[in-house]
Amino acid sequence: MDGATGPSGEETEMVLSRRVVLGTAIGGGLALSSPRQPVAQGSAPVATTNTGQVRGATDGGTHVFKGIPYGASTGGEGRFRPPAAPAPWSGVRDALAFAPMCPQVIRSLPEIFSSWTFDKDMSEDCLALNVWTPALADGAKRPVMVWFHGGDFSSLSGSRNVFDGTRLARKGDVVVVTVNHRLNLFGYLQLAQFAPEYADAGNVGLLDLVQALGWVRDNIASFGGDPGNVTIFGQSGGGGKVSCLMAMPAAAGLFHRAVVQSGSYYLEAMSPDASSALTRKLLATLELSPSEAGKLASLPAEVLIAGMEKAQKTSGGLNFRPVADGRALPSGPWVPGAPEVSRNVPLLVGTVATEMTLLTGGGDPAAFTLDEAGLRERLLRWFEPGDIDRVLATFRETWPDATPGDLFFAIETDLRMRQGAWQQAGRKAAQGGAPVWLYEVDWRTPVGGGKWKTPHSVELAFVFDNVAKSASMVGTGAEPQALADQMSASWLAFARSGNPDNPAVPHWPAYTDADRSTMVFDVTSRVVNDHRGLERKLLAGLSLKQTNL
Repeated sequence: MDGATGPSGEETEMVLSRRVVLGTAIGGGLALSSPRQPVAQGSAPVATTNTGQVRGATDGGTHVFKGIPYGASTGGEGRFRPPAAPAPWSGVRDALAFAPMCPQVIRSLPEIFSSWTFDKDMSEDCLALNVWTPALADGAKRPVMVWFHGGDFSSLSGSRNVFDGTRLARKGDVVVVTVNHRLNLFGYLQLAQFAPEYADAGNVGLLDLVQALGWVRDNIASFGGDPGNVTIFGQSGGGGKVSCLMAMPAAAGLFHRAVVQSGSYYLEAMSPDASSALTRKLLATLELSPSEAGKLASLPAEVLIAGMEKAQKTSGGLNFRPVADGRALPSGPWVPGAPEVSRNVPLLVGTVATEMTLLTGGGDPAAFTLDEAGLRERLLRWFEPGDIDRVLATFRETWPDATPGDLFFAIETDLRMRQGAWQQAGRKAAQGGAPVWLYEVDWRTPVGGGKWKTPHSVELAFVFDNVAKSASMVGTGAEPQALADQMSASWLAFARSGNPDNPAVPHWPAYTDADRSTMVFDVTSRVVNDHRGLERKLLAGLSLKQTNL
């Protein structure tokens, strides 16, 4: 959805409860992870970067390098400032373990996530990336796929096991890169109106990603990749990051294709004034005046995280996100149209059928068992009373066997996720530059007795071809692998050629406003023109209340 904050400041990874975990408690306090140190020992594949050599490991023929620094620590003098280059090292540095993630509030998530790992080590020394490659410096010029993780712009990391690039690299003969970067207030705290020396603080998380892509340009040939064929892809908040990078002049030329998975809710960045209002709320929570904003740069990280947690309990939270600051992010990123700077970058964009069973239902189980009266009451959040009968009649036509709870999730998914994907695809097509392709995942997971249907994040197992690491999300049996065979092949084809059409799926035409072709992924996938067109037309003709995440 266009807009910056939702009605309750929620993030796109469902929060059930929040608690601060910042390393190991020491003397009643909280300690962050120690900075990474070069270690040179053992033998394994070695690659050369512009700051030194790194030693990785080999997994079934795929070379794996973890925790390679692409930037200096963002703590101390680096906090709230654009990223700096990492210090070079001598000898060979071990790249065998993931680096810490950015400090954040740790959330307890539903059981459906239990197969996937979630990092706990945190540090402001978090600018690191991971590489999976079939071969080193062999001149093969493999496509490069750079992944940006979800968790809105606030949480998680690029080091979760579902993002393991071993199978994707081997299957497609590509190089896979995942990235850790600054998040929440460390990446998106607007300070320009309070402490001008930190004028870029509102977008340093995005500037980290630009720096990571610069590292790819300068170093990926040593890992067997082609710096002239780089695809950026991301899901949920990661898709929002992709959308923002497509509007950033500093990122122009650093990537050549883009994929937005369930992330089109972020088409309009926060205004400086709206973002500054969040800064004022943080300052008030920490009992600082606006004139003391500069002190945020020297407070312990755990104090800042505790301030975010306190604000969640007392005032609805602090959902820091990128800012249209006229500097790193000049405007948009996708309002009023597709960004001109990425006119020639092909785009793949889509959603899953019932995103909100997880995003809302994961923390609100009562939504699954709504009756008709409860459904109508909830719909008043978004619709005028006189429009509700029409809304329900339309959605009952397209979801004929739906319970009131099913209808709630279907309507909310369209309002808060799918409308954005339709808008983004339409704006890209209208631009008249590189083409855009639209998809929807309709396969339903059997886990939880089928109650989740097609939840937010389900496609991660398929895109990375990691169904074996994802049983709690997708179950077992032949069907998940059938989806993975189709979706991973489509993503690999797109990375290689800029077109996702491939023999594993029916012919997939590019999206145009004339036919609105949509690949509907299922055990047997199909292309549908104007998929969910009745829903789209209905919502486009109504006066809606705020629907953004």
